Amino acid sequence: MSEVMQELDKKQITRLNKLQKRLRREVGSAIADYNMIEEGDRVMCCLSGGKDSYAMLDILLNLQQRAPVQFEIVAVNLDQKQPGFPEEVLPAYLDSLGVAYHILEKDTYSIVKDKIPEGKTTCSLCSRLRRGTLYGFAQRIGATKIALGHHRDDIIETLFLNMFYGGKMKAMPPKLLSDDGANMVIRPLAYCREKDIAEYAKLKAFPIIPCNLCGSQENLKRAEVKNMLKLWDKQFPGRIETIFTAMQNTAPSQGVDRNVFDFMALERNPDAPASGEVAEADLPAFDFMDVSNSGHIDLDNAAKHADSSQRIEVVGVYQP
Repeated sequence: MSEVMQELDKKQITRLNKLQKRLRREVGSAIADYNMIEEGDRVMCCLSGGKDSYAMLDILLNLQQRAPVQFEIVAVNLDQKQPGFPEEVLPAYLDSLGVAYHILEKDTYSIVKDKIPEGKTTCSLCSRLRRGTLYGFAQRIGATKIALGHHRDDIIETLFLNMFYGGKMKAMPPKLLSDDGANMVIRPLAYCREKDIAEYAKLKAFPIIPCNLCGSQENLKRAEVKNMLKLWDKQFPGRIETIFTAMQNTAPSQGVDRNVFDFMALERNPDAPASGEVAEADLPAFDFMDVSNSGHIDLDNAAKHADSSQRIEVVGVYQP
C-alpha cells in the first residue's frame, strides 16, 4: 500500500477510489471519442506542478497499463526561472514514479516582466512563450502528441470569455492541430470537472507548486466568468453539464455565421411535398370564406367540426 493510502482513513480511501474510477472513465471516454492516443504514440505530458497536470499524468499512467494500444509517456516541465521556484519538487516526484521526464530551463520570467506593465495580466504572454517552447521541444524528442491539463471547466470558461470579450464562439477543443501542422495537442481531461480534480489532488497529496510568476495574480476576466459559472452550478444544478453538451451539438444552419454555413446558396424547392412540422393534409378542412369578414382563422374551432379526412380548400382571400 502506498504512503498516501496509509495516511487516509477508510472513508477517504473509498472516496479516492470512487474519484479515480470516475476520472479514469471520463479520460478514457474523451480519448476514445476524439481519437487522442493511438498505437505507438509518444505522449509528451506537460507538467506545470498544478493539480490539473498532476491528475492528468496520474490518470494517463493508470490507463497506460490497461489501454488496448501501446503508447509511451514522457513528462516535461518548463522551469521559467521564477524567483523562489522549488526546482527540486518535480524531479523528486517524477523519480518516485519511475516515469521518463525532462526539465526544460528557459527564462521566460524576465521576458514577461520586461514586456508587461506592472499590474497588468501576464497570463497571455506567459502562455504563448511556454507553448512555443514546448512545441519546439516536442519535435526534438519525437513526441506525436502534446497532452495539456485543461479540464471541462476551462473549456466552458474559455467559451464565455471569447463570447463576452472577443466576440467569438470559440473554446478549447479536446484535440487541436497546431497552425503549422507539426504538433497535435490533446486535452485528456476535457470531460472532467475541476472540483473532482481538486478533490482527487488533495486526497492523492500531489506536491502542488503554485504559479507565482505574477504573485499568484488572478486573471480577472477569467475569475469573473468562473464565479458566474459557479453561481449557476449552485442555483441551477445540471446547467454546466447542459452547456458542455450544447457545445458538442452545434447546428451551423441554425446560427448566423456565414463562414460556417452558406446561407447565400439556400433556395426554396417549389416542387417539394408538404412535409414540414405541419403538412397540409394534417390541417382541418374549412371554408376560408366563413371567417373572411373578420380576418381571423380559428384553426382549433374548425378542427372540432371538420371532417379530418378532407383537405383545406381555399375558396377566397380576405382583402381588408
